[in-house]
Amino acid sequence: MKLLLRSSSVLPGFSPALGFTIFWLSLIVLIPLSAAFIKTFELSWNDFWHVVTAPRVLASYRLSFGASLIGALLNVTFGLIVAWVLVRYEFFGKKIVDALVDLPFALPTAVAGITLSALYANNGWIGSLLEPYGIKVAYTPLGIVVALTFIGLPFVVRTVQPVLEDLEGEVEEAAASLGASRLQTVLRVIIPALTPALLTGFALAFARCVGEYGSVIFIAGNIPMVSEITPLLIITKLEQYEYSEATAIAVVMLIISFLLLLLINILQWWSSNRHVRK
Repeated sequence: MKLLLRSSSVLPGFSPALGFTIFWLSLIVLIPLSAAFIKTFELSWNDFWHVVTAPRVLASYRLSFGASLIGALLNVTFGLIVAWVLVRYEFFGKKIVDALVDLPFALPTAVAGITLSALYANNGWIGSLLEPYGIKVAYTPLGIVVALTFIGLPFVVRTVQPVLEDLEGEVEEAAASLGASRLQTVLRVIIPALTPALLTGFALAFARCVGEYGSVIFIAGNIPMVSEITPLLIITKLEQYEYSEATAIAVVMLIISFLLLLLINILQWWSSNRHVRK
């Protein structure tokens, strides 16, 4: 007895489209990631633990994730301000400023790193102004934060901007008519409406910052235990033909990044559904 089961779908061609999507997802994402894990299995547990807990590796983890978190938080703050100005105000050269926001997207990462290094060096335009105060940016961890903030800003601005455009000004007027101050309007009306978009922008900026390489190595100084990022350490291991150690470091970085992004997505889901009544 032969039983044929047919699943009807409103979308024509859903099954081929789903199969095509899974195929390319596996080809581009899942297979390379699984290869990293498979290569790591060549190490014994003691060797793996020795590699990923080496002082130089732990220092690179602290710097990469710490600088990425700081850069993403700065992007949330300044990205919200930039998006607010672009949406709420009219001024001369607004289109130019709006286009400049996308500059980190269009600019090659190596060019961005060289430019930031030249600007924040001791004899650069900005670095020369900071040097009398004892502030050194280039070739320090502070320079890494500056570079990550630069390349992550568009993610927050372009995520928050459409939500702000849909948020009518009458909402603020209604809050003011009910007796709310400007601070109360911002904290209790505007920020809650923008929280999901801010969390999305934060997640995108953080993910970009964690894996950033080209714009960071020129301004970082690349001093072990001080200003060496994890992607550079992985490249160094690969150049020394230590493939198993490189994939071990990458796997740990991948797992930590996945857990942090999962936490951010859970917070985003909670903020989007906390006011929904069942």
